[in-house]
Amino acid sequence: MKVGIDAFSFDIPKIYLPIKDLAIARDIEPAKLEKGLGLLKMSLPDVHQDVIVFAANALRKLLKQEKLQPEEISRIYVGTESGIDSSKPIGSFLISLMEDIYGNGSFEHCDAVDLTFACIGGVDAFHNSLDYIRLNPDKKAIVICTDYAKYDLNSTGEYTQGAGAVALLLSANPRIISFGNQVGISTKGVFDFFKPKRIISKKEVTQNDTNSEWFGIQEEEINLFKEQPIFDGQYSNMCYQSRLKGAYFHLKKLLGIDITLYNQWKSIIVHSPYSFQGRRMFSEIYALDSKLKESLPTQEKEYADRIKEIGKTVEYKTFANEKFGPAEIASSNIGNMYTGSIFMGLLSTLYYHFKNNSEITGEKFGFLAYGSGSKSKTFEGLVEKDWKIQTEKLGLFEYLASTHSINMETYHSLYKKELKKSILPPKNEYILDRIENDNPELLGARYYKFIN
Repeated sequence: MKVGIDAFSFDIPKIYLPIKDLAIARDIEPAKLEKGLGLLKMSLPDVHQDVIVFAANALRKLLKQEKLQPEEISRIYVGTESGIDSSKPIGSFLISLMEDIYGNGSFEHCDAVDLTFACIGGVDAFHNSLDYIRLNPDKKAIVICTDYAKYDLNSTGEYTQGAGAVALLLSANPRIISFGNQVGISTKGVFDFFKPKRIISKKEVTQNDTNSEWFGIQEEEINLFKEQPIFDGQYSNMCYQSRLKGAYFHLKKLLGIDITLYNQWKSIIVHSPYSFQGRRMFSEIYALDSKLKESLPTQEKEYADRIKEIGKTVEYKTFANEKFGPAEIASSNIGNMYTGSIFMGLLSTLYYHFKNNSEITGEKFGFLAYGSGSKSKTFEGLVEKDWKIQTEKLGLFEYLASTHSINMETYHSLYKKELKKSILPPKNEYILDRIENDNPELLGARYYKFIN
């Protein structure tokens, strides 16, 4: 019995900042970002949007598109690192919003939960749900990845920002792509990228020596939380490369094969914090799983230099264009989607082959996921015979071509949450309607509604 992805949908912000404009404003040569990292557009949430809005829009589209009824869905699992509550999961918001459409109690018996492990949380939810389908082949599950990748202004991560959601319908005998149960894994606890609760003294804020209550806070300490992470870009790249390498060769061992694994894959789909990350980091695996391994020096510096040389060869660039290129198209025009990045890479790859009328039924795709903190998973997917029928529904590249650009002044106002009115009036989508500020028993509760 096969299990995998039967249908999918997405929701991406309708506004973006051109990377060229950001580069010029930050005194960066545009070609460094556009040609060096593959960045073209940076998608940004409008005033009325957040990760729950993206997830709800993607879920609603999927349910409507596939004419699904609530009783057909056994679980809605969410992968995210952008949760807006330390207790109430995004999944519970989605259940409530879908019941506004399908009726009170219609999703009562649907399991819902959020999974968090940086950018790999969506893959964790995905594998958990695939195992569920294997045990319950008559059931269907939905996995949603939703995030907003926000970085400090003027930081080295600013130009990798992005946002959006991907929703996947999982089932037995899937129409799009099926997955085996072998998963290569590499895990190591590090601090390459994280979002801690930061503590400051109440006195620093109130300028009061006495520990008097301040906005309901009785402790002398105040916890702060920022959407923007603490990160070390170079160290994170090293962790990314090490974890992918560990997971890749673990999968090869599990599969029990001696031949070059990546040569079995039509396309390679990776987590992409920026579009060209995968191809830039894969050159070591490319060398180690081929005859090139025999020419690698044993000294650390010489080894690193040789890997860089290999990555610049015509042979490797040709390989990277073929294997990574299709997945990079969406990433270049969206930015980092955190948990949704690898699955948007799948959508981009399939839509690329659909637009080019490729015959890829029966082809294998390789997936290399990564989450800071850190963990990688490597696995394979087999393209099924109805992939083209399902992929046509996406309209992905046409959607990305229809989004609207904003200028730097608008970007700064939006980033700093100074705007009170949406840049583009919401239409046929969910919005964040209000946040409760008066009722002490519901203080901070977020309410959403659908705008026709």
